[in-house]
Amino acid sequence: MDESEVTPATPNRVRQMRVVVEVEDLDAAVAFYRDALGLPEHLVVDSEGGARVVILEAGSATLELSNPAQVKLIDAVEADGIPSARIRIAFEVDDSAAVTDQLVEAGAELVASPRETPWRSLNSRLQAPADLQVTLFQELDPPASPTP
Repeated sequence: MDESEVTPATPNRVRQMRVVVEVEDLDAAVAFYRDALGLPEHLVVDSEGGARVVILEAGSATLELSNPAQVKLIDAVEADGIPSARIRIAFEVDDSAAVTDQLVEAGAELVASPRETPWRSLNSRLQAPADLQVTLFQELDPPASPTP
């Protein structure tokens, strides 16, 4: 089915996407992603035996599938060729430079500082708690068209 076939009469079967990450120190991970990055709590469930889950809202979800050549290109542009993890989480933010600084202060390791990409975003890369590699990106305004 191509995009043109998805209509209000043909509802999308997927209603939500969740990335599930097992973490040893849930409190530290929640402090980083909720408090430092600013993802609001959606649901917290405590269960028997100390089992606990915290689900955080992260805005709109997409699944980006890239072939090895694209990943190599992204790594070259975004991180000076430093290879990315097979699975990397990307968050769109309003100010990637400021949020990068905040997350480094909150314990993330800077992999690549913010830089403008050919696709007009300002991207940085971090190694974050829960052993996740994170890209922050800020969509930039399109280049101004020359005036006639």
